[in-house]
Formats: sequence, structure tokens, C-alpha cells
Amino acid sequence: MTQLNEIFGIDEGWLCGAEHCPSPNFNQRPQACEPSLLVIHNISLPPARFGGGYIKDFFLNRLDINAHPYFATIAELQVSAHLLIERSGHIVQFVAFDQRAWHAGQSVYCGIDNCNDFSIGIELEGTDTTPYTEQQYLQLARVAAALIGHYPQMRTEQITGHSDIAPQRKTDPGPAFNRDYFYRLLTQEMQG
Repeated sequence: MTQLNEIFGIDEGWLCGAEHCPSPNFNQRPQACEPSLLVIHNISLPPARFGGGYIKDFFLNRLDINAHPYFATIAELQVSAHLLIERSGHIVQFVAFDQRAWHAGQSVYCGIDNCNDFSIGIELEGTDTTPYTEQQYLQLARVAAALIGHYPQMRTEQITGHSDIAPQRKTDPGPAFNRDYFYRLLTQEMQG
């Protein structure tokens, strides 16, 4: 398990201290396109249930459709995020930050389409209405600080929710995500 007090480094696009589970669901970013946006999502599989390893299986294209009826409706999807922060604070990385993960779908940020091209996607294990854990907020703040420190084009004000870049399609991270609290933790981490 990733230690909550660990200071994260980034080595060749991979977060040191995270569990690495490379997903096949990625491709190259457009030439000379570096990450400049951080997108926060939520996910739970089955919906509103936590644990079980199903999120990892989903991003690795090995979801057992017989494990739950809902899985048959999503089994053909090929999606990924760069990171998953589980409710315990454990972090799993699926795609190198320098690569293009398939997390945002049809999306627009500040008038620019295709947010996957220039963003990093972080999934929080949760739902729109279930409070996130303290461990998730702490880890998200630490990871965001590491990304901002590593990628020159990424800034604190360029952190957004999936619902902000795809408002007609998505609602995550939802009203349960306490943005003010997250930004307080991030500010502390950046000053720390």
C-alpha cells in the first residue's frame, strides 16, 4: 500500500510509490503536447460499491461479465485513467503521464476540444454523492503537487472535474467532492 506520508517523484512518466498496472488503453499524445490539465473523476464498480478489484480489471480489459449484471453493459468499453486512488488511499497507475489515457471522452476545456490530448485523468474510487475519504484527499493533493512540480505547463488553476469538461454527459466528481478542502490541502502541499 502506498504510504500516505510518502513524497512522490515521477520517473519516465510513472509515479514512484504507486502500484503500476499498465493498461492497453492508451495512445501517444499529439506531437509536442505536454500535460497541462488535471481532470478529477470518480468510479465505482459495480455502481456505488467499493473494493473487489473490478476497477483495475475494467481498465485492464479483463472485467468478468459474470461477476455482476452491470458489467455486461460496459465490458466492451476500452477506457483508462492515468491513476486510480482507492478509498484506502492506495494508488494504482495505469498509463504513463506522458501518454494519452482514454478518460475524458468528448470534452472541451477553455475552448479546446479533446481533453485527453493534454490532460492527466485521476479517478477517485467513489460516487457523486458518497463522501470521499481523508486518505483520498491527502493522496490527491500530494499527487497534484507532484504533477504541478514536474510538468511546467500544469498549474493549480488548471485542475477541473470531469463534469466541467463534459457537462452534458458527466457529473463526476459530483457534489460529494469538497473542492475547497482539496485546494486547502494542495496549497499546504505546495508550500510544504
